Amino acid sequence: MDAVPDADVDITDALVRRLLASQHPDLAGLPLERADNGWDNVVYRLGDRLGVRLPRRGAAHRPLLNELRWLPFLAPRLPLPVPAAARRGRPAPGYPYHWAVVPWFEGRSAALARPGERDAYAAQLAGFLRALHVPAPGDAPRSPVRGVPLALRAESLAARLATGRLPQGDTLRAVFAEGTRAPLHRGPALWLHGDPHPHNMVVHPAAAGAPARLAAVVDFGDLTAGDPASDLAAAWLHFTARGRSVFRAALADGSGRPRHDDDAWLRARGWAVHLGAVMALLPADDPLHAVGRHALRQVVEECGSAVSGLG
Repeated sequence: MDAVPDADVDITDALVRRLLASQHPDLAGLPLERADNGWDNVVYRLGDRLGVRLPRRGAAHRPLLNELRWLPFLAPRLPLPVPAAARRGRPAPGYPYHWAVVPWFEGRSAALARPGERDAYAAQLAGFLRALHVPAPGDAPRSPVRGVPLALRAESLAARLATGRLPQGDTLRAVFAEGTRAPLHRGPALWLHGDPHPHNMVVHPAAAGAPARLAAVVDFGDLTAGDPASDLAAAWLHFTARGRSVFRAALADGSGRPRHDDDAWLRARGWAVHLGAVMALLPADDPLHAVGRHALRQVVEECGSAVSGLG
């Protein structure tokens, strides 16, 4: 379950060189190195300061177009760097999708850091989401799988729990069910990152004894508008109980009042179960496998038999 989908197109070094030479010839001579072959995109490092992001399947094309349109609008409003395109690429012979040249951010994936290390940037991530989570315009993109009522993900979670590969399945079901019973999001649809898990955060390599700091937030392929609860699930994906406490406190508005009520956090914890299950069933060598396992452990440790319906 949840193997990386097959690509629609074979993205090779030679193909990327051809695309650059024909559309951005001033960049074509820079060193080029494949950096990541992800779920939706292939990413190359281009020279010291740039990257090339290319959809590897048709389902990833529309999300990239959303990034190309909206990230330049959002970037100036956000307290951390994001990969707003420096150059745009068009479909060409041998490659059917738009693509982008983006900034390259030095650092490492936060998924490779220990959860206790990630606690150090809890307030920083909260500040980023606080700035992002504002009312979105009516023509903002909408996702069928993020920012939507949690109950729409029930069938997906049930299939994953049915594999028997996830521990404490009864507890996870109860936590998820509690989230689905919480009242739905009221008010305007807010801008959401859509997938703010640790592998989409770049952290500065910490010096000995120095706390981890976020250098950038990347991969806005799931950029959408809706209920912020799916983004708030980051509290369990990234942090320990200590970090979650800091994260929640730092989300308060300027007067110190919480921006999200208890119902939003119940939905968020349900999202953490769903997203944690998705990631935990990835292959063990995928960085998100450990992230998912961590999130599910955090939920179980936090809730235990106190969750409504566990008895």
